[in-house]
Amino acid sequence: MINGKTVAIVPGSFDPITYGHIDIAKRAAKDYDIVYLAVMINDQKRYLFTLQEREEIARLALSGIENITVISSDGMLWKLAEELGADAIVKGYRNNVDYEYEMKMAEFNSRHNPKARTVLLKADQSLTTLSSTLLREKIAKFESIDAYLPKPAADKIIDILKKRETK
Repeated sequence: MINGKTVAIVPGSFDPITYGHIDIAKRAAKDYDIVYLAVMINDQKRYLFTLQEREEIARLALSGIENITVISSDGMLWKLAEELGADAIVKGYRNNVDYEYEMKMAEFNSRHNPKARTVLLKADQSLTTLSSTLLREKIAKFESIDAYLPKPAADKIIDILKKRETK
C-alpha cells in the first residue's frame, strides 16, 4: 500500500500481450488503486520480441486504462513487489497446469515477500484458448493477429517485424 492506495503487479513475459492478459490486467484494475503490468524476463524462455518491444506493445494494448502503468524489469518478481510496495501479485490461469505452476511460483514469492500475496484469477472462458505461443505461431505464418490484441498493438508488431526485414 502506498499513501493509502492498494497496489498490485500483473507480471508476465507478454511475448506478446494478448486479450487474455489484458482481461486479467483490467480485472486487477477494478480491485486495486494502482496496477503495474510488469513485463519481465524468464531465463527459461526464448523471446520473439525484446524486453523494450514487449513493453511498448503492452503499453499500446493498455492505453486508456488510467490506473494501469506498464513497466519492465529484469529482476526477481518478489523484489519488484517489495520495491513497488505491492499488496498483491495478480496472475491469470487457463487450466490446471497453469494453476499448479502459478501455485508453486506463489509459494516461492510468498517465502521471499509475504507482504505481497498472490491472487490467481481464472481466465474468462472465452479467452482460455488465447496464448502468446498461439499468437507467435500466427505471426510466423503471416496470418492476421487482429483477433488476439488491440489494433494499435498489432500494428506495432507488424511495424517491428517490417523494420527487422529491412536490416
